[in-house]
Amino acid sequence: MPKFLIIRFSSIGDIVLTTPVIRCLKKQVPDAEVHILVKEQFLPVVKHNPYLDAVHTLAHSWELMIETLRTEHYDYIIDLHHNLRTLRVKRALRKKSFSYYKLNIEKYFYTAFKINVLPKVHLVDRYLKTLASFGVRNDGEGLDYFISSEEEVPYSDIPTSHRAGFIACVIGAAHHTKKWPVEKWKTFCRMIQHPVILLGGPEDAENGKAIASVDDIKVYNACGKFSLNESADLIRKSRLVITHDTGLMHIAAAFRKPIISLWGNTVPAFGMTPYYGNRPVPYEIVEVKKLWCRPCSKIGYRRCPLGHFHCMNRIEAEEVIQKTSQLLKRI
Repeated sequence: MPKFLIIRFSSIGDIVLTTPVIRCLKKQVPDAEVHILVKEQFLPVVKHNPYLDAVHTLAHSWELMIETLRTEHYDYIIDLHHNLRTLRVKRALRKKSFSYYKLNIEKYFYTAFKINVLPKVHLVDRYLKTLASFGVRNDGEGLDYFISSEEEVPYSDIPTSHRAGFIACVIGAAHHTKKWPVEKWKTFCRMIQHPVILLGGPEDAENGKAIASVDDIKVYNACGKFSLNESADLIRKSRLVITHDTGLMHIAAAFRKPIISLWGNTVPAFGMTPYYGNRPVPYEIVEVKKLWCRPCSKIGYRRCPLGHFHCMNRIEAEEVIQKTSQLLKRI
């Protein structure tokens, strides 16, 4: 029985993108035992995954974590994070490992010199290449996301006006330069003719309050009111998801939801667009193309380095409204 440790410390979206690796490994390698190592705060992302035999967390004690992992006697390590910390884990465990190529040089050329030499390969497929020697292939089933029944949001917790169907708008993101400005969201919510639920963390609550102020009947500010998995359930209950390049975008893809994704300083060419595998789910990408300063970072910044923030300020609410109407007609 081969025993595998998959390492992906963070973040939400990156961990969700590992789920085809977990599923394909478990289903295609006979008697495989599959464990994963994540940071403690991302435990909710993987704790209900039925294809995992165990979940380990990087928490307060590195030494205790390593000792725990040593007792598992793994046969192989699948390193889907590939940084100095994962190198330390691999050196401590001394097991054969397979690491994915992060394309850091190619991303540097794109962000620094605007020369795109990136392969047209989604991150999921780059992850799956680490399993090629085991005969594992992409099954085309897309991403997975699992939550418990206790984490489902009862319809009684959703405004009556939204229970017949709503659009989920993810207004949060890990970095400011991935966020559509509040005034743009307010214009969108003022114009849209459908109920809206705003999703984000506690740090997005004030922005959500400002956006919902345009129509507090049509727009429900759920930012900071629900846990990650409860927010995921609201994504699952929605008709359509409008989101930044962030973790809830990938959760929406796992639930096969139509998505409109708004891209600021990052670009789809990085290989992290909504991923559905072979499933025919409609989605739209909204971005300002041919902007000379974009992409400025492979992750994001607290503020636009040049001050103008054209990559998001030039995305107009009218365009998002139009794409929303088009998608709703297709579902």
